[in-house]
Amino acid sequence: MNIAVVAAHGKAAKNIIAEAVGRGFDVTAFGRRENDTQASRYVQKDLFAISAEDLKGFDSVVDAFGAWTEETMPLHSSSLKHLCDALSGTDTRLLVVGGAGSLYVDPEHTATVSDAPGFPDTFKPLASAMAKALGELRSRSDVKWTYISPAVDFQPDGEKTGKYILGGEELTLNERGESIISYADYAIAMVDEIEKGGHIQQRISVVRA
Repeated sequence: MNIAVVAAHGKAAKNIIAEAVGRGFDVTAFGRRENDTQASRYVQKDLFAISAEDLKGFDSVVDAFGAWTEETMPLHSSSLKHLCDALSGTDTRLLVVGGAGSLYVDPEHTATVSDAPGFPDTFKPLASAMAKALGELRSRSDVKWTYISPAVDFQPDGEKTGKYILGGEELTLNERGESIISYADYAIAMVDEIEKGGHIQQRISVVRA
């Protein structure tokens, strides 16, 4: 399996790279800084400079891009569009490290996690920007995309249990009533999807079992 991980310096990306390399995948990381990943190969290049030629021949591309400031929030949409345009019409899968704020909390899919009264105001701009990017992604019938939302409590340094529950568009709780997952277990779910999954043009979600 030959995969690329874009925006490779973040913690989620590094966990995904480590999990994929550990399974014997051939992993190429793309990032702006000097290489600090476990990838098989490294390409120092800004996401917006990545071309269709750069991504040619990969089985899957993982988009681990994240932006956290008000000025950079719109990049969630523009960066995802750039990668979609580069992969348009190809058989290469695009797997997106998504957000939990856009998960639905009702069967009618009219209310989301970020709509809840207790959702922190500080995270609402991020949730809104990522939801907008997901909405735009849904319109791309020319790309074999899969959007993977983590649990609400997405823990960078959480325990690696090796177990998770695969959900869909709605917020899924485990038997303890939790919506929680570590970056390490999320990485397992991501690589499982690359290796065995078939959720093409779907949003799925994961929570610790």
